[in-house]
Amino acid sequence: MTNIKLPYGQGYLEAEIPDERVAGILVSDMHHYKPAETQVEIVRKAMENPIGTPRLREIAKGKKKVVVIASDHTRPVPSKVIMPLMLEEIRKGNPDADITILISTGCHRGTTEAELLSKFGPEIMASEKIYVHDCDDESMLVNIGTLPSGGELIINRLAVEADLLVSEGFIEPHFFAGYSGGRKSVLPGIASRKTVMFNHNATFIDSDRSRTGIVDGNPIHRDMLYAARAARLDFIVNVVINSDKEAIFAVAGDCDLAHIEGRNFLNSQCKVSRIPADIAITTNAGYPLDQNIYQAVKGMTAAEATLNEGGVIIIAAKSNDGHGGEGFYKSFSEEQDVSKMMAEFLATPSEDTIPDQWQSQIFARILKNFKVVYVSEAPDNIVEDLHMIPAHSIEEAIRKADEILGKSDAKITVIPDGVSVIVL
Repeated sequence: MTNIKLPYGQGYLEAEIPDERVAGILVSDMHHYKPAETQVEIVRKAMENPIGTPRLREIAKGKKKVVVIASDHTRPVPSKVIMPLMLEEIRKGNPDADITILISTGCHRGTTEAELLSKFGPEIMASEKIYVHDCDDESMLVNIGTLPSGGELIINRLAVEADLLVSEGFIEPHFFAGYSGGRKSVLPGIASRKTVMFNHNATFIDSDRSRTGIVDGNPIHRDMLYAARAARLDFIVNVVINSDKEAIFAVAGDCDLAHIEGRNFLNSQCKVSRIPADIAITTNAGYPLDQNIYQAVKGMTAAEATLNEGGVIIIAAKSNDGHGGEGFYKSFSEEQDVSKMMAEFLATPSEDTIPDQWQSQIFARILKNFKVVYVSEAPDNIVEDLHMIPAHSIEEAIRKADEILGKSDAKITVIPDGVSVIVL
């Protein structure tokens, strides 16, 4: 028997699969990568050797208002490692800098005090100014121009008024922006809902360039990079993390050039060749990425890339926060015909994009081609309303997949971390 261990919430699910059924296991080499230095040493070294810019301490000289964009509660960025080093470096260049940490929630809910404490620790919480971005707070939003696609670029006022704008983040495969990190700190991170909606429009999402691991010709990436430049994002510190959410590689410097270096490292570790099978088991990498069904669509795209036509996706995502998006949920609970949904998405003008439409569009694409068995703690009725089949263990999910396929010997490809691999 082959034992599989899948990230699930803050723990793991384990299951045994007969050896003869396992087609293969797709695992990022990153999980086996063992850096020679500690996380602090890795980040510090990157900051001492920035790509395309002077050191942050030099950039900070003479800059009164400094804004550091930080990720929110949905991203496993090791901020306890990165943020103290960034703050130290800024103050070495400018001891009197007026620093604000701006939480880049995008269109997510606001990050709670408890989540901020978990993210930064008590010292930063007690001593630093922290502001949580709200994409709907008109009083805190400023229009700074037009994106290449024609959308309005509206971002947080604190970033616009800053003398120096920098960001922390992490780089991982992203299912329509190509990669996370870098320029995404601005768009969608601190952008208005209107700007995010336009950037995530149906035509862009439908592009075959808007896929995991692709930036060349990716219209979503193009707008995001333009937004970062327009906002004067002068310096980034981005890390690549392993399955334990620890930094194993870091880059610092220019928001594009440093990001490219990070992507190159990620590609060297994360690209895997598809292993065709009738069943694919995947995850959304555990906490914090598997808190809801909405986010778990990302992990499904890895399974989508390896499955045979008409196959079954099994995804394990704890989803203790439920569906994760009201618009996303209603789109599926109120319409049973996913082909009709797709047609409606594609007919929607960019400026009329609605919240969660992009996620719904990608999810509909998956549901058109595959059955999905969902292992979670979400209520069964919510899972069923979202056109999926609920299960509460991997063993139960495999039994249900076998019933769907009408056979008990279908080959299975396992993807323990569905957001860390780029399936070719």
